[in-house]
Amino acid sequence: MDKSKKPVAAKKPAEAAKPAPTAKLGEFAFGKENYRLMLIGLFFIALGFLLMIGGGSDDPKVFNYDLFSFRRITLAPILILAGYVIEIFAIMKKPKD
Repeated sequence: MDKSKKPVAAKKPAEAAKPAPTAKLGEFAFGKENYRLMLIGLFFIALGFLLMIGGGSDDPKVFNYDLFSFRRITLAPILILAGYVIEIFAIMKKPKD
């Protein structure tokens, strides 16, 4: 007889598995506040991209220094990042129901 083997313990009876909670038909995945936050985040992202538009020159031989303005280099990317943070928060936030 091999002494290195441990005796097998008796198995406990399986407990009744709880059914997984199911979503009711006709319910949305997110609450009203989640959708409101998603729209706010989308607004911030769109505003950031709109602030980046422009700065070009009509004459290709003339350089326009407006390309490197505070609005395009700093403000617009901050608004876009803030919009993405709001979007992530809106998705992760649990509805109050």
